[in-house]
Order: sequence, then structure tokens, then C-alpha cells
Amino acid sequence: MARLKERYEQEIRSQLQEKFKYENCMQIPRLEKVVINMGLGEAIQNPKALEAAVADLTAISGQKPIVTKAKKSIAAFKLRQGMSIGCKVTLRGDRMYEFVDKMISAAIPRTRDFKGVSANAFDGRGNYTLGLKDQLIFPEIEYDKIDKLRGMEVAFVTSATTDEECKELLRLMGMPFADKQ
Repeated sequence: MARLKERYEQEIRSQLQEKFKYENCMQIPRLEKVVINMGLGEAIQNPKALEAAVADLTAISGQKPIVTKAKKSIAAFKLRQGMSIGCKVTLRGDRMYEFVDKMISAAIPRTRDFKGVSANAFDGRGNYTLGLKDQLIFPEIEYDKIDKLRGMEVAFVTSATTDEECKELLRLMGMPFADKQ
């Protein structure tokens, strides 16, 4: 069993139930999935960039990502419907908990000038999206083998109904939210 999942089962669930006074154990918020998305506008001119991004995302997540295609044509960007313009991977279960644990304990603190993650990226329905500027913060990526820095979005989808519940769940899991300034 993943280390973070075990901690969730033993400690975090009871702390959440105490704080929010849930009557039913099924009301306690839990992490449902984590979606990692990498948009690549440069893939229009350089198809090799997409292959490199897929390789990086595979190393980071431990799962092969799917290639996303353009839904509409946009002439100003020389984009045609059906062209490959990004990749994403959806993690669930033990692999999700392993990724979140690795990201919170190893990757995020490696960010340059790190002061904490934004506490304003909640969507109003109990989900949190974190934007990362480069893939080098993950220990699996070798600095010498990357061709370009690429950012990504990491979306944490929870069963929480409010942002407050989601924030408390992520805080208890170890997410280092920045103090209010």
C-alpha cells in the first residue's frame, strides 16, 4: 500500500471527520484522481517536441499519457482540427497516491525560490489545480536529456463538496500552501 494512502486511512480521515463533523464515513473527502496535462503549442511546427513531452510525462507519472488533439481549427495559430497539441495522463488508485506523495515530499520543494503553492487555485467545487513551470523539479527527469523546459498542470480531483474541505484534505496530506500576504 502507498505510504500516503496508509496515512490517509489511519490519520487524515479521522482528523477530517473530527473537524467537519461528518455523520457518515462516506462523506469524508478523498482524492479521486490526479490529471497531469501538458499543452504543447510548439508541436504544430515541431512534432518531435510532442515525443519528448510524452517521454517526460511517462517518466514522471509512471503511466503512458494520451496525446490530445485540437477540437477546432484556428487559422491565426496555423492549427487544424485533429492535430496533436498536447498530452495528458490520469492517475488513480495506488499510482495516484505514489505520485502525490513524491510530488509533495520531493518535487515541489525543489522549485526555485519556493515559498509555498497558491491557495487561490480552487475551482469552487472542491478541486485544486497546480501549475508547474518546468519538469526538472521531478527527480526522474535527467537535466542533460531534456531539450526544452515545459510546464504542466496538475489537477487534484477530490470528492469534497467545498473548497475549504479540499484545502484541509490537501493540507493534511502535506501540500505546502503559501501563507496569506
